[in-house]
Amino acid sequence: MADSKPGQRKAVFTKVEQLRPGTTGHNLTLKVVDSKIVVQRGGVGGGRSDGGAQSRQMRIAECLVGDETGMIVFTARNEQVDLMKAGATVTVRNAKIDMFKGSMRLAVDKWGRVEAAEPADFTVKEDNNLSLVEFELVTVVEE
Repeated sequence: MADSKPGQRKAVFTKVEQLRPGTTGHNLTLKVVDSKIVVQRGGVGGGRSDGGAQSRQMRIAECLVGDETGMIVFTARNEQVDLMKAGATVTVRNAKIDMFKGSMRLAVDKWGRVEAAEPADFTVKEDNNLSLVEFELVTVVEE
């Protein structure tokens, strides 16, 4: 009997240019080009002090991330925001593509991870931003 655990296969890393709408399970090494907080509420100073639901802090940042093949907007949530500083290199595991107003966004939900990584030695290809490509939902009718 093999001693490898089920479901523990070696992570396959993809490149930004290979990302497609509606796909999941992506592992990428990315450089953060830019990051800006778009939602910040609750937590410090705000919310209720009795520990109710309102005391949970919520932060969302839109981060421009990329590799040597292109860039995409990454939606960072809560503690992920702290890792997404401009110039940082991160590894995202089990990321998915969300669609927002017809464009692709990379996101990591509770099933994935964002980790700080060693500085990458590639230069981000800034003239290939996949989040600027607009996708149209086309209904295919099968005969």
